[in-house]
Parts: sequence; C-alpha cells; structure tokens
Amino acid sequence: MDKIKMKTPLVEMDGDEMTRVLWKIIKDELLLPYIDLKTEYYDLGLPERDRTDDQITIDAAMATKKYGVAVKCATITPNKQRVEEYNLKEMWKSPNATIRAILDGTVFRAPIIVSNIKPVVANWKKPITIARHAFGDVYKASEIRAEEGGIAELVFTSASGKVTRMKVCELEGPGVLQAMFNKDRSIRSFAHSCFRYAISTKQDLWFGTKDTISKQYDQTFKLIFEDIYNTHYRAEFERLGIEYFYTLIDDAASRVIRSQGGFIWACKNYDGDVMSDLVSTAFGSLAMMTSILVSPDGCYEYEAAHGTITRHYYRYLQGETPTSNPMALIFAWCGALGKRGELDGINELTEFSKKLERACIETIEAGIMTKDLAALAEPGSKATVVNTLEFITEIKNKLDSEL
Repeated sequence: MDKIKMKTPLVEMDGDEMTRVLWKIIKDELLLPYIDLKTEYYDLGLPERDRTDDQITIDAAMATKKYGVAVKCATITPNKQRVEEYNLKEMWKSPNATIRAILDGTVFRAPIIVSNIKPVVANWKKPITIARHAFGDVYKASEIRAEEGGIAELVFTSASGKVTRMKVCELEGPGVLQAMFNKDRSIRSFAHSCFRYAISTKQDLWFGTKDTISKQYDQTFKLIFEDIYNTHYRAEFERLGIEYFYTLIDDAASRVIRSQGGFIWACKNYDGDVMSDLVSTAFGSLAMMTSILVSPDGCYEYEAAHGTITRHYYRYLQGETPTSNPMALIFAWCGALGKRGELDGINELTEFSKKLERACIETIEAGIMTKDLAALAEPGSKATVVNTLEFITEIKNKLDSEL
C-alpha cells in the first residue's frame, strides 16, 4: 500500500532512558511502514537539554505553538542524584512544566480501558478523566535551604511601587523554604478549558482545592471557577443535564473512590500529578493512561503520563530484552496523528490512528500482554506474557489485518 502523506509536520520531542528506546521501536515498526512521517524533531533527552542550557525545551514549545500539534516522549526531571549521574550543569526544571507554562494549557488524562482488566476499585464502571492545571505551583517554585536559623519573609513589590511584607516564620535552626505562585490569567484558562471539555464530552465536572486552609491561594482557584461557571457555562451545563461540583480536595478524593466514574476531575497542578497516577494505577497501569495538553489557542501536545521507566532501562543496558508496556507511548502518537489528520483534513491519517488504537486494545483483549498487565488480568482469563518486541509485533499483525 502507498504510504499516507502528511501536509504539516508534527513537533516530535524525544525523551530519556527506556521510553526513548521504545519511541524508536514504535516509529520503526508501527508508523514508518505506513506513513510518510513528517516531524520537526527536538531531542529533549537530558544530555541535550544540558548542552543547550534547556533552550531546546523552549524551542520545542514554541514550535508547538507554530504547528499546533506535538507528540512528546517521557523525560527526566533531574534531582540531586541525577545531576551527579549525568554530570549536569544544574538541576534543570521539569521540561513538562516549561512546555505547559509556554502553552498555558490544561492536561487531560484518562485511562485506556480494556475488557479483561477491571479497575481495582470495584464500583468504577466508567473512565475518570483527570484535568490537571498546567502552570505554576511547586513546578515553578523558588526554594531556599537555610543552613542556620533566621527570619523568613514574603515580600511583594507591586508595579506601582507598593511593598507588601509578611513574616513567614522564624527558624530556630536549619530548615527549608519554598515560595510558589500562580496567575489569575492561567487559572481562568484552566477553568475555561475544563468547562469546555466537560461540555464537549457531556460529562460532569468536579473540582477540589483546600480553600479552608489556603485562604488566598486555593480560594482564588475556587472563586475564579465559580465566577466563570456562573457567567459563561451554567446555562449550557443545565441544558445538557451535567453538573459542576466543587468540594474540598480531601472530600473529592473520598467521593471519587465511592463513585462509579464517568466524570472529569479538575485538579491543581500537583494534585493532578499525584491523582492521575492513582487513577491510572487503579484502572490498570501507569502505561495505560493517555495525556493531552490543550492550550487556550488550540494547540495540542500528546504524551505518556508515566516516567522514563528507569529500572527497566538499567536492565536493558545489561542486555535484558525490553519488557516495558508501550501502550501510552503508542496512544500518544495515535492522538497526535489523529489530531494532525483532523486539522489538515487527511481522513486516511485520522482513520489510521483509530485503527492502530483498536489494534492495541484488541491485542490485549486477545490475552497478549506485557507482564504488568498480565498481573492485573481478570482471574481465569487468557493471559500470554510477552516482551515488548513481541507485543508490538502482535499489534502490527492486527494493524495489517485492519488495513
């Protein structure tokens, strides 16, 4: 068959460790034989980010604004141990946080559902989509390690010159300090994205913060959501018969566990990071979670919700055959290719994306699984454990049948 032609390139962001290895296998086996793939390539592997002083991350984000659709591999956010391991110039910020800040988008994460793997939470019947705010909080925080006692203050100098000073604490000895921030503009973009996504998918929207404790920071989120809902979206929600529901984040967590699913759970940045891992693991595996960053101006960045699978990578370097689950990475490519096809009017590309997704799901439902999924399969169901290469070969065979 002739390869599917593309008009506009995808922005391709390569990553680190085991996911970088899987990235190449997916392209070679599941994409390049079928698509005349056009990408603008950015290597966001940690060595290249260090070499360019992280400028390449900024360049990749700006390219996403230019072309509208990106696909991203998992990347390392270095800690002290990683700085030493990779001999880095400094402890670079999270590339995901950098990209999200530039695009000013919201991350929507949802589990990939297969019939022979049931959620750990027995009453969950429908997917739960996590809407994660994609700006600020701890990911853009400034930190100080105090090696002796002293007084910490929060100081704000306004554009008009007014100085506001607040005592944070008095340390009697060594300690650690952190200051984080957010912007009304970004919170408003987050709210609009959540309400619009709920309307487009006809799902209830839940939102939770800790405004009883954080009476300025978290309450700002609550009030902005409330204002935007009442001003712009209440009538449409009522017409569709869907609900916007606000509660404290701890109450939201307990309600989610007792629910049947089938709604969008909006979370602040850090809450969304943690809760998306909880939801994905409860539905099956971190490798079974889709993730899409949507900006207010209509840019889309698709990625895997999981990390770089470090433990598998070290075993791979010792000669072990890869056993990692590539589903989330494949679905990231599917999402990006499908959106590119939709925006460019290339139906073949959109249909290819759907068929590849279907081939992945049918492979698992036929009982062909990586080890992480086999351990979660329904008791008594067929489960043949395969390594990564065998798993991708099975997907390719089903895809060929579809095509």
